[in-house]
Amino acid sequence: MNVEFVGRVGHDGAVSTTDNPETTARRRGRRPAGQDTRTALIEAARAVFAENGYDGATVRAIATRAGVDAAMVNHWFGSKEGLFAQAVLELPFDPMELQKALRDGPGDELGERIVRTFITRWDSAGGGQFVALIRSITGHEQAGHVLRDFFQRFFSGLISSIGSDRIPLRMNLCATQMVGLGMVRYVAKFEPLATEEVEVLVRAIAPNLQRYLTGEIG
Repeated sequence: MNVEFVGRVGHDGAVSTTDNPETTARRRGRRPAGQDTRTALIEAARAVFAENGYDGATVRAIATRAGVDAAMVNHWFGSKEGLFAQAVLELPFDPMELQKALRDGPGDELGERIVRTFITRWDSAGGGQFVALIRSITGHEQAGHVLRDFFQRFFSGLISSIGSDRIPLRMNLCATQMVGLGMVRYVAKFEPLATEEVEVLVRAIAPNLQRYLTGEIG
């Protein structure tokens, strides 16, 4: 027997249908009560993109993780691409505001402030967005652009503010240090670095980063 599905999408993304036992049984992926559908999708997308990268993540897998119907992805974001842009490509902080805050202090301690801020900001965000960004670079060109643009804007301004020379090279060297740190702590999760205390890592890594910022680089 054919059952006609009659429903509409509300402002909160929930799907309401005519009450019918057979129709109710066919409902898939209803979101948990009280949970915002859009937020649930973004959180699920970050997790799935982090696990599988852009190419390996599917709309169905993300929707299942969020506990909603796959149609909600198109409803809220237009496509998988749109969801990726919202969940991964929008960084959880403003690089320019962060740069301004880091300038406040002695130039010879800038490396310490950068390492400490980098770890604490990404730790507070769970590290998942960084992982999703890194794992998606090979399958999504824009992910590489976002990462490159972040480090270019972030480090070039800081290096200029302390009067160092050879800004492009220093910027790239700083990026190798910080991307490498992120890879080991959040992506590969090498122990003990993955769970090491922030200040231990600051003391260990900052001197090398400081040399890239202000020291002799040959």
